[in-house]
Amino acid sequence: MSNKPLNPKGTRDFNPITLQRRRYIIDVISSTFKSFGYNEIETPSIERRLTLYHKYGNEGDNFIFNILNSGEKIKKANLKAFNDKNYNDFISSISEKGLRFDLTVPLARYVSQHQNEISFPFKRFQIQNVWRADRPQKGRYQEFTQCDADVIGSDSLLLEFEMIQLYSSVFKKLELKDVVIKINHRQVLNAIAKKIGVKDNFNEFFTSLDKIDKVGSEKTMDELKSKFNNADEIDKLFDIINKNPNHEEYLKFIKNYLSDYDSKLLDELETFINMIDKNKKLINIDFDLSLARGLEYYTGMIYEVSLKSDLNIGSLGGGGRYEYLTESFNLKNNSGIGISFGLDRIFHVINDKELFPKNISLNNEILVINFGKEYIYKILDLLDEIRGLGKKVFIYPDNIKLSKQFSFANNNNFKEVLIFGESENQENFIKIRNMESGDEENFNLKDFTKKYH
Repeated sequence: MSNKPLNPKGTRDFNPITLQRRRYIIDVISSTFKSFGYNEIETPSIERRLTLYHKYGNEGDNFIFNILNSGEKIKKANLKAFNDKNYNDFISSISEKGLRFDLTVPLARYVSQHQNEISFPFKRFQIQNVWRADRPQKGRYQEFTQCDADVIGSDSLLLEFEMIQLYSSVFKKLELKDVVIKINHRQVLNAIAKKIGVKDNFNEFFTSLDKIDKVGSEKTMDELKSKFNNADEIDKLFDIINKNPNHEEYLKFIKNYLSDYDSKLLDELETFINMIDKNKKLINIDFDLSLARGLEYYTGMIYEVSLKSDLNIGSLGGGGRYEYLTESFNLKNNSGIGISFGLDRIFHVINDKELFPKNISLNNEILVINFGKEYIYKILDLLDEIRGLGKKVFIYPDNIKLSKQFSFANNNNFKEVLIFGESENQENFIKIRNMESGDEENFNLKDFTKKYH
C-alpha cells in the first residue's frame, strides 16, 4: 500500500490564488443577497440522521454521508438487519448523525427549532460546504460549497420572481452571458403525470424525466413508455419538449393539454410570465417541461441554471418552492422558496473562459529584505505603522543571499521590495524598489511612512 499523501476522493485542496478567485465569486453572490434584504446564518456540518433522511427521495438518501457511532455504541449494530439486506435499519443502528446533504433541510430544521425567535417572512442566505457520496467528475465533488438564499413564511408570487432577479444580477456581475434559467412547475408535472397514467410512483416519473439532459430525449421517451404504457400522451408531451417552446407556447400547451386543471395555477403562471416578459434586466429564461428537479420536497415553481454553450458542466444552480418541508419538524403552514448557486461549477466556467478580473492576485505587496536581525529590529515600529495603514508587509525570515530573496519576491509577485541594510542604516534612509519597473527610491526614516498615507 502506497504511503503517498492523498486527499480523499471527491475533495480538493485550494492554493492561494484559487481561494482568492473563489472568494471573489462568493463576494459577488453574498453582496447580491444582502442587497435584496437577506441576512446570513450558519448551521452545523453535522445533522442528526433523523433530520436528513426521507427528505430527498430514495436516490438522495443513498448519497448521504453517515457518521459511524463511536465507542460502545457500535456494539448496538443490528446484524440481523444487515443479513436480511435491510440496510437502512442497519445503518440506523450504527449511525446517529450524518454530514449535511444540502442547506435547505438544515434551514427547515433551524426555522422550526428557532421559530419563536424569528420574524416571518424570514429571508436568510447561507454559504457553506455540503457533502454527497456521489461519483466525482468535473464540476461534481463529494465536498462542495453551496450558496443559498431562501424565504420562509410567504407564498407570494413576488418571491418566485425575486429568485430570477437574484440569478440575473449575480450572473451579469460575473459576466457570464450564455447562462439560461430553466423554469417549470411541479404541479404542472403532477398533472401531466396523472394524464399519462402515473398513479403512485410520481418520483419514478420525475426521475426518468430528469435524465433527458444526460441520455437524450429519445431514450427518455422510450423509458417512460416502457414504464407507463401510454404512448399517445407521452408523444404529445415530447412534441412540445422537443420544440423548446417560448413563454407563450409553454403557457398555451398547459392551457390546452391541462384544460381541466386548476385555474388558479394557470392564472399565476400567466402573471409570472408577464412579469418576466416586461422586465428587460433579466438573463435568458426558458420554460422547460422536462425540468423535474428530483428532490422530493419541491411542490411549486422550480428553477435550474445551466450554460447554453456547455451542457456537460451540469447545473450552475437550482431551487424552487416547497410547501411542507418544515412540517416534518412540527412547523405547519410555512411555505418556503429558495435557490442555490453551485460555487464550484461557476468557478470552473469563469476559469475556463478566463473571466476572472486581472487584479485578483496573491495580496503580496511589500517584501522586506533580511540583512540581519539588527536591521530588522530597527525598523519594526515603522513596519507596524504601515501595516496599520492597510499595507501587507512580509519580512523574509532568514538572512540568506540577496539573489534568493529577490527571486522569492519575483516568484510571488511582490509589488515592492524594502531594502534596509548596513549602508542604508548609516545614511538613515530606506530604499524601495518597484519590482515591475525596477526603479528605486530612497526615503528618510522619519518621512518613510508618509509614502503610504
